[in-house]
Amino acid sequence: VHFTLVKDRNVATPRDYYFALAHTVRDHLVGRWIRTQQHYYEKDPKRIYYLSLEFYMGRTLQNTMVNLALENACDEATYQLGLDMEELEEIEEDAGLGNGGLGRLAACFLDSMATLGLAAYGYGIRYEFGIFNQKISGGWQMEEADDWLRYGNPWEKARPEFTLPVHFYGHVEHTSQGAKWVDTQVV
Repeated sequence: VHFTLVKDRNVATPRDYYFALAHTVRDHLVGRWIRTQQHYYEKDPKRIYYLSLEFYMGRTLQNTMVNLALENACDEATYQLGLDMEELEEIEEDAGLGNGGLGRLAACFLDSMATLGLAAYGYGIRYEFGIFNQKISGGWQMEEADDWLRYGNPWEKARPEFTLPVHFYGHVEHTSQGAKWVDTQVV
């Protein structure tokens, strides 16, 4: 809470403690990620790139604590601070990256490839507003955006140096140098 959010116990909220815990767990994950990437650069294995419009990963905190064998240590630390681990876990928003069969299948594929030790990466769309919420109001179906990122996401690391423009529309012109896509719009 002190170093990540620059707050103390007098002003920290349960959400602040969730973010602090998630960043602490993420710090443990980052070391493993970097070692894995270094291994891939040294050994140059074949890589799998899985493209899906959805990845329904579920919540990340509890799953990551279990996979890194940190669950007991984190539970004890939160207990020592007078916090309830289950309450902190409930604060995490489901990542609005998918729902249903396609998203769940994509997440299962990634889990399986990780379990097999394959050099695999999942690529998809980072939806600012995830799956919409539906309700009935005055006899009409209404949709509301799922603002899953309203408080930020401690599991994301922005990489603006890898941002690419996405072009839409336009047409292909054939020249002596080959085909060229022109008159596009960047969205």
